[in-house]
Amino acid sequence: MLRYAARALLWLGGWTPVGEAPDVAKAVFIVAPHTSNWDGIWGLAYKVAKGVDIRFFAKASLFWFPLGSILRGLGGIPLDRSKAASSVRLAVEMFAQEEQFFFVLAPEGTRGRRDHWKSGFYRIAKAANVPIFFGVIDYGNKRVGIGDRLDLSGDRDVDLKICAEYYDNILGKWPENATPARLAK
Repeated sequence: MLRYAARALLWLGGWTPVGEAPDVAKAVFIVAPHTSNWDGIWGLAYKVAKGVDIRFFAKASLFWFPLGSILRGLGGIPLDRSKAASSVRLAVEMFAQEEQFFFVLAPEGTRGRRDHWKSGFYRIAKAANVPIFFGVIDYGNKRVGIGDRLDLSGDRDVDLKICAEYYDNILGKWPENATPARLAK
């Protein structure tokens, strides 16, 4: 029933779902640009509509009753932002503990514009030895879902260039808030 409601929500919102769950047991998904709280709503609608078990971090302050129960049911993992440095370690541990594990995050780490992406997504994928899949929430073309796969080359600059090229034509809800696809040196 919930799957049908999610499909209806996407249809009513004018969104076209794209892609399917990957045929791998573990992967990191990134979604950019992250410029609005609506990104999470449309992403969760896709996740439920397609039945893809994707986990995600959300700030710990959101996990109050009853929202916390709903977020956990949808795959949410509370993150204490004052201890954000431990998030990479926590994600890598979850990859090691689970037989099947999909994990999504926004490389910007926030909805507001920054100078660069955070490197956590890359460090998680590298340490867990899993591919990255490009998540799509494209307000320009009203597409939401799962895009191409990136197997890490080991050269961070080359891999990030591929990420930047992929997201070059993807529009966030507020394009002026989009963070450039580059990492701090």
